[in-house]
Amino acid sequence: MKLWDNFIWFALVSVAMWTFAAFAAWKNRRSIAIGLTSLGLLVFFAYIMLLWITLERPPMRTMGETRLWYSFFLPLAGLITYTRWRYKWILSFSTVLAVVFICVNLFKPEIHTKALMPALQSAWFAPHVIVYMFAYAMLGAATVMAVYLLFVKKTEPSDNEMEITDNMVDVGWAFLSIGMLFGALWAKEAWGHYWSWDPKETWAAATWMAYLLYIHLRLTNHKYTVISLWCLLFSFILLQMCWWGINYLPSAQATSVHTYGMN
Repeated sequence: MKLWDNFIWFALVSVAMWTFAAFAAWKNRRSIAIGLTSLGLLVFFAYIMLLWITLERPPMRTMGETRLWYSFFLPLAGLITYTRWRYKWILSFSTVLAVVFICVNLFKPEIHTKALMPALQSAWFAPHVIVYMFAYAMLGAATVMAVYLLFVKKTEPSDNEMEITDNMVDVGWAFLSIGMLFGALWAKEAWGHYWSWDPKETWAAATWMAYLLYIHLRLTNHKYTVISLWCLLFSFILLQMCWWGINYLPSAQATSVHTYGMN
C-alpha cells in the first residue's frame, strides 16, 4: 500500500517534535514542550486518519495497526501526565517507547487490506480498541516506573515516586474498565451475549483483577510497597497475554472469537 510506504515520513516528523518537546520539558520550557508534543500528535493522528480513509475501515485489525495506536497514545499519555503532574521525565519516556513501536512497524511491515470480518463491523469496535490502547499506554508507563524502582533504584521508593506510579495505574485501570464495558456491548451486538469466558475474555478479566489487586494493596497498606510493585509487573505480563500473546495459544486459535489472525 502506497500510504503505508509513506509512514516513515509522518513518523520522522512526529518523533522529531516529540524529541524536542522532551528536551524542552527538561529545560522547564513547559509551553514549548506541550505545543511540540501536541503538534507531533496531530501529525501522527493525521496519518492514522488517512490510513482509516484509505482502508475504508478503522485501522485496528492487525497487530501493526494496533501498534500505530499505541505509538500515538504513548506520547498522548505522556502529555496528559506532564500537564497534570509536571513530571519532566515522562515526555522522554513516552517518546522512547513510541519510537520502539514505530521501529517495529517500520522493520516488520504487515499487509493492510480493506477486508474486515462481520464481527468487526460494529460501532463499538473503534471506541473499544482506542480506549484499550490508551489504557495500555498508561499501564505501560507505570510498569517502567516499577522496573526502575525495583531493579535500578534498589532503595525504598519515595512517596512521590509511588504517587506517580499509583496515578498512572489508576488512570490506566479506569480506561481498562471502560474498554471492557465497550467490549461487552460490542459482544452483545456481534454474538448475542455480553460475556462468554472465551480465552481472550478470561485473560482480560485476569488482567483487570490483577491491577485491581495492586490498587487494593496500595490503598490498604503502604507497607506492601515492594509486593505492590511486583504485583504491577505480574499484571503487565497478563496484559501482554491479553493483548497479543493469546494469538500464539493453540487453544485460543481453536475457540476464541477474538482471534482474527496476526495479519
